[in-house]
Amino acid sequence: MRQTWRWFGPRDLVSIDDMLQAGVEGVVSALHHVPTGAVWTPEEIAQRQYDISVMKDGTPSGLRWEVVESLPVSEDIKKQQGDWRAHITAYKESLRNLAAAGIEVICYNFMPVLDWTRTDLAWRLPNGATCMRFDYADFAAFDIHILGRAGAAAEFPADIAEEAGRRFAAMDETTRQALATNVVFGLPGAAEHFTLDDVRRQIGEYATVSADRLRSHFVAFLEEVVPVAEELGIRLCCHPDDPPFGLLGLPRVMSTEADFTAILDAVPSAASGITLCSGSLGARPDNDLPGMMRRLGGRVHFLHLRNVTRETDGLRGSFHEAEHLGGDTDMVALVAAALDEEAARRAAGRPDHAIPMRPDHGQDILDDLGRRGQPGYPAIGRLKGLAELRGIMTALSHPASGRHP
Repeated sequence: MRQTWRWFGPRDLVSIDDMLQAGVEGVVSALHHVPTGAVWTPEEIAQRQYDISVMKDGTPSGLRWEVVESLPVSEDIKKQQGDWRAHITAYKESLRNLAAAGIEVICYNFMPVLDWTRTDLAWRLPNGATCMRFDYADFAAFDIHILGRAGAAAEFPADIAEEAGRRFAAMDETTRQALATNVVFGLPGAAEHFTLDDVRRQIGEYATVSADRLRSHFVAFLEEVVPVAEELGIRLCCHPDDPPFGLLGLPRVMSTEADFTAILDAVPSAASGITLCSGSLGARPDNDLPGMMRRLGGRVHFLHLRNVTRETDGLRGSFHEAEHLGGDTDMVALVAAALDEEAARRAAGRPDHAIPMRPDHGQDILDDLGRRGQPGYPAIGRLKGLAELRGIMTALSHPASGRHP
């Protein structure tokens, strides 16, 4: 697997120098400052490539922008309203500009409104490290009492709704504001930042969009962009829902293996694949990550390797970001399945036999605690995760393992 690292651009507090010292082979990035629905111009793409190519002192880094994460799909496209046709045209032009710059792997998602949801961005662990956490009762308190979504209470189990009421009553205004901010948190430098009124408006606009309708809109989007990707030699890969269950009454269509299979079968092209994120999918106990890698591996174009610890047994529940080799996903089995897929691709002569992966998220440890970087993306926590994953890859690939001749 090709070891990559996510970088949020020049404003990222983790620098090119940092990731180079971590031993990464390539960079995952995006133009977060470009408004969703607008074209990524050759000039903007070239600037980001240059930013990645040099260290702080101007020395060549030897690193390249290899994976886009993400080229965002607009809410208008997902709902098929407003400027959605113009946004698809712009998306195709962005794909052409990225391909002309030599970038072949494009990650995106089809989650309505919020890209990911957590209730705590710095939850303290017993060892003093911090991590991101999703607390189901806290989220219910947000949905029912802060957002005030009509009918929200009825969508939660009775005990969760009752606990949410108790927690909300015990919160002061600062705590309530912090919870709301965490839930609608955006990426650094993003062109769009949602207020609670924005979220309410967006939810209202999805009132007539069922899961089946959202899935049909997704297929329609792929039918437009996949032929362009095929022509350009680009590999598109959809990221799963995070968390992989319904929130805020919004439809979810990429939460399970069945969801992934339905989309892959609807547009059966090698140019249309998936980003297998073990952390997002691992928050749901019925997702078998090693099995998914083995069954869907031929269409896996990008890997996010991270782990979560589920705090409850239900399909919906609380969880927190674990160490990469901790948590509820068997990371050794998942990496073994990925390496087997790469071996099969090499034997078949596939040019994309090396699957880009990145150590996704990480706990804030040591100097991360004072750096206050992008939540989930610390320097040392990710370095630790990458080192652990690299160790698994090295051990499983060694001739002494007896795995492959």
